[in-house]
Amino acid sequence: MTDAKTLGQALDALLQPEKFRDYGPNGLQVEGDREVKRLVSGVTASRALIEAAIAANADAILVHHGLFWRGQDGRVTGWMRERLRLLLTHGIHLFAYHLPLDAHAELGNNAQLGRLLGFQTHGRFGDQDLGFVGEPAAPWPGAQHLADHVASVLGRPVTCVGGTGQAVRRVAWCTGGAQGYFEAAIAQGVDAFLTGEISEPQAHLARETGVAFLACGHHASERYGAPALGAHVAQLLTIEHQFIEIDNPA
Repeated sequence: MTDAKTLGQALDALLQPEKFRDYGPNGLQVEGDREVKRLVSGVTASRALIEAAIAANADAILVHHGLFWRGQDGRVTGWMRERLRLLLTHGIHLFAYHLPLDAHAELGNNAQLGRLLGFQTHGRFGDQDLGFVGEPAAPWPGAQHLADHVASVLGRPVTCVGGTGQAVRRVAWCTGGAQGYFEAAIAQGVDAFLTGEISEPQAHLARETGVAFLACGHHASERYGAPALGAHVAQLLTIEHQFIEIDNPA
C-alpha cells in the first residue's frame, strides 16, 4: 500500500528539500485521507488543476507551485478557501516542490528543459546552483535562430533581446522567474541566457553586453519537471500517474 507518508518520503529522498532556502514549504502541503493509487502532476495548484484531478479520480496531486508562499495573507478566504475546500472534501493529498524541483540534475525543470532543447549541461551557476550552463548540440547561427527553435519546441512566442549577431555556442538557462540571474549568466561567458520572464533592466543589459536574453514564458519553461518527477516516482512505487496541463500564457 502507498500512503501519503510513503509518497512524501520517496519525493523527499529524490529532491532533498532540506538543502534549499525557499519561498514556501516543500513536501506535503495539504493532507488528504486517501490511499495513493493514482497521482496527478501539474505545474500549479490552481482550482482548474484541482478540479481536473478530481475528475481523473486522483488520490494525490504533485505540483511545482503550491498553495503557500512566504509573506502571503494567511487567511483562508476566497480563492484559497475554494482550493482547500475541494482538496479536503475529496480527501486529496497535495505535494509541492519549488526550488528543489528546479534544481534536480535529471528530473528537474532546468534539466528537462535543457534536454528538450538539445542542450548539453556542463555546469551550474547562481544562487543555490539553480542556473545551468552548457551548449547546444550545434552552434546556432544567431540568437534569433535559437529563439525560433525555442518557440517551435515550446509552442509559444519567445521574446529575444540583444545578441551580437554571432553564432550562439554557449548558453545558460534557469526556468521560471529567473531574470535576476542574468548578470551571473553573463559572467559565465555565455552567448545567450534563457528564462521564463524578462523585466525592464534585462533589456538594457542584453543590448549593452551583447548577450542575448530569451524570455520563454514562466509556465512554458516549467511544465516539464513535474511530469518527469511524477512518472519516476509512480514507477518507483507502482502507482498510476497522469500529467494534466492547465494552459497559462504567463
